Amino acid sequence: MDGSPVLVSAPIDRQPGSEGALQADALSLYQHTVTAELMQQVLQDNAVRQNNRIYNPRVVIWLMAQQRLSGNASMETAVCDVIHGLPAEFWPRPCKRLREGKVSSHDTSYSTARQELALPVFEEVADQVFERLLAQAGGAVPMAGGRRTFFVDGSSLRTAHTPELVEEYPPTSNQHGRSHWPVVKMLVAHDLHTGLAMRPVWGAMSGPQAISEQALFENFLVERLPAGAVLVGDINFGVFSVAYAADQHQHPVVLRMQEHRAKALLGGPLVDGIEREVAWRPSPEERKSHPELPPDACVRGRVLVTLVRPSNGDAPFLLVLFTTLPAAQASREDLLQLYGKRWDIELDLRTLKSTLKLDQLTARSQDMVAKEITVAMIPYNLVRAAMYAAAEQSGLAPRSYSFARVRNVVQHFLPFIASARTPEEAQALTAKMMYCVGQKKLRPRNRRRSYPRKVWGKPQTFPSRRS
Repeated sequence: MDGSPVLVSAPIDRQPGSEGALQADALSLYQHTVTAELMQQVLQDNAVRQNNRIYNPRVVIWLMAQQRLSGNASMETAVCDVIHGLPAEFWPRPCKRLREGKVSSHDTSYSTARQELALPVFEEVADQVFERLLAQAGGAVPMAGGRRTFFVDGSSLRTAHTPELVEEYPPTSNQHGRSHWPVVKMLVAHDLHTGLAMRPVWGAMSGPQAISEQALFENFLVERLPAGAVLVGDINFGVFSVAYAADQHQHPVVLRMQEHRAKALLGGPLVDGIEREVAWRPSPEERKSHPELPPDACVRGRVLVTLVRPSNGDAPFLLVLFTTLPAAQASREDLLQLYGKRWDIELDLRTLKSTLKLDQLTARSQDMVAKEITVAMIPYNLVRAAMYAAAEQSGLAPRSYSFARVRNVVQHFLPFIASARTPEEAQALTAKMMYCVGQKKLRPRNRRRSYPRKVWGKPQTFPSRRS
């Protein structure tokens, strides 16, 4: 069964199992990527038995995605979606309460279903949404040799303060003392062209089980990158172990290096204009921290040194890049232009943490923390797909649109499209939605401010609590 979506605005058939063309609203995208057949296969793969219940796995994952799309809305809000009526396709065999319209407004059953559904089901569904949307989106980058390109970067998330989470993700500390909130270190990879995001990996930021961003990439994330994709990383990832792990999985890299590493690799001072082929081998310190490296471990590539003058007026500096892309596929200018787009992932992380409210998780157990982070990628990618559909119509780049403003449009039209009585009504609403989405372009912004950045002070009514 081929359930791959087509990211265009077109009528759909609301009948179960239909394979019609796909609309660009979030609900239809979800229905066509997470089909009933796909969900059944996922449940069989993970030996999960599905009962004929209101909150079946397909409904549970959608409601959790809708909560995140609404900025971490409450479970009671999600239950209202069921009461007001999701499409009948979610329940091939509706139970008595659904048929009679007597669904409880309490969130107890929904909460229980969220906790009972196994984490591997969430992970496989999130992976399928990403892979199917990415497969239908153009994304080859000319400056990267015509390959898909992924930026990788990390960030931190706070969780609820419970004994289990404090033990698993210990709070950090600084000169002011120990913080209250447990902290998770999360690593994400985003497609350069579309902004679509892979399912993240994460671990403890501090404590005895603390794990670095490099280790998260080497041990978990690199195995799930699309075949042949180019990896772009900032100076934190410009180390031998990251380059070696990517090279072993046949992923070209574009990594920024620290100057002292580049000097050791080149055997001399750094000068603007250097472009030299090198054989990068691990240092004694790197072998000590990575004893699993084979004796002949080596990554062959190029080191490029360029004097960069920032557009914001800051002092020029030497940018050092290491790449395994051959010169015939990516010139110096191509690589500089490619790395210059690295700021996009900073905006993507801000979107996840600020717009989708992933910065403060509400889950109170390790299992539910994993489910919250995993499910968050589904609404994020559905909005990105809507932005891609708008870009296809306008001829602009998908990243020319504001994620927050597109999210607001998608969220506004969602209940109306869900309650549409006919495919024609749904199509008309989707056309209106896409018209509005097409107007949510990013405004041009001058990067050089004409005034200093200042904030108003906040009065302290109560003293700060300390753990």
